[in-house]
Amino acid sequence: MTAPKPGNIDRRELLPQLFPNHEEWLFVSGLAGASKDAAALTNDGANIYTMAGTMGAAVAMGLGMALSAPNKNVAAINGDGEMLMGIGSLVTVATAQPQNLTIVCEDNAMHGETGRQTGHTAGAANLETIAQGAGITSTMSISEPSEIAAAATFIREAPGPRFLLVRVLPTLPAAFKRDMDMAACRVRFRDHFAANA
Repeated sequence: MTAPKPGNIDRRELLPQLFPNHEEWLFVSGLAGASKDAAALTNDGANIYTMAGTMGAAVAMGLGMALSAPNKNVAAINGDGEMLMGIGSLVTVATAQPQNLTIVCEDNAMHGETGRQTGHTAGAANLETIAQGAGITSTMSISEPSEIAAAATFIREAPGPRFLLVRVLPTLPAAFKRDMDMAACRVRFRDHFAANA
């Protein structure tokens, strides 16, 4: 097995290029780094549900959203540590085959939330290979800024479900202060979802 290439992408510049029409999507994101990046993309809008303290749950939540709203584009944004913790969700996604689900994994090869310890993907662990083994056939990995445009095309055109692994630099996430009232965020997202179903 080949280890992933080291990342050279600034995570703070990634999502706006992948989702230029972000208002056309429903987003769910996991821990602080991915949630800050996703909230900065949408200005913490009503079409995003950012979670706190639910490591590994973003993909499973995204799957539920995709299945309940098959006419909507859904994106689950998470990090490598989260993806490893929720690895079984990839098998369920592959089994359910939601055509409207995109998974974006921002892989900085470290555990940024707990002290920036080196993560498993700094070595031989390759999350794209794992996603393929789970049964997801539309997968892609990028590690250079010049590859982001091709990744945006992949998201628009590849059959779902899609898994995009992005090897990012070990920089801080977007400096965005999102609403941490999870109950209010849930109601806001629910109301948006119901109004646009």
